[in-house]
Amino acid sequence: MRILLAGPRGFCAGVNMAIDSLRLAIERFGTPVYVYHEIVHNRWVVERFVRQGVVFVDDLDQIPQGAHLLYSAHGVSPDVQRKAKQRELQVIDATCPLVTKVHTEARRYARAGHTVVLIGHRGHDEVVGVMGEAPEAIRLVESEADVDRLDVPDPDRLVYLTQTTLSVDEARRIIGRLKARFPNIVGPKTQDVCYATQNRQQAVKRLVAESDAALVVGSQNSSNSRRLAELCQAGGVATRLIDGPDDIDTAWFDGHETVLITAGASAPEDIVQDCVHLLQERFDAQVESHDLRTEEVRFLLPIELRRPSAAEQA
Repeated sequence: MRILLAGPRGFCAGVNMAIDSLRLAIERFGTPVYVYHEIVHNRWVVERFVRQGVVFVDDLDQIPQGAHLLYSAHGVSPDVQRKAKQRELQVIDATCPLVTKVHTEARRYARAGHTVVLIGHRGHDEVVGVMGEAPEAIRLVESEADVDRLDVPDPDRLVYLTQTTLSVDEARRIIGRLKARFPNIVGPKTQDVCYATQNRQQAVKRLVAESDAALVVGSQNSSNSRRLAELCQAGGVATRLIDGPDDIDTAWFDGHETVLITAGASAPEDIVQDCVHLLQERFDAQVESHDLRTEEVRFLLPIELRRPSAAEQA
């Protein structure tokens, strides 16, 4: 067996920042620390933090008044922020800066009187948060068919934004349909689909043609992981989206395949290596690392954690 290990893969700068933020919050404030939704969309990451005493909630009423609350990498709506303030929660905002950029754009365009077309997946935490910035002014589209059904008050005051974890090709097709139907629509100055999403998709595209099968390490609720799996499937190879090695059935392979392995932006590298080791042990697989580029993006910790604690000040 031959393994093509795609790179970049796994944690992006936003995920690293969110996870580091939660680790530091535990160290500084003790547990429980509460997190609104999953810190990132990965079962392993969430379970490891639960064992440390972190409590993940979907409703702020589940949090005692005055407790420490961390916003996940996906961001939250203004309504959630207002409710957190009313409950006097001590908030740590670990929203990925690239998601914050989309929030800012949505807010600015809506205030200027534009209708905002948000390209994304209904119900995803990031999309819910962005739409909460101006629900009366934002229209969600998930497909080219949605564009054809779109009804807007003024086609000359129209802007599009995108979820950061979309398929680049899918976003391009939908944007093309928007521009064809609404020639005066404008977009953000810089692309909203994040650098890490693009890099992982490009790496998969480069390798899938020489692969017989693909394993995408990532959880089912991870948007960027699902997009990677869809890309592999579109390349004509048998593809499995797996949480980790326990999900691998060795009967999928006869031991002579070329297997592409990649990982979504919230999948831990040790889990990826556990999958690689399983195939090495079972099929004497030879590993080839293929790194498209080196990622050097780093995000600062939330300002709430950059300030010294009361104990540190003393």
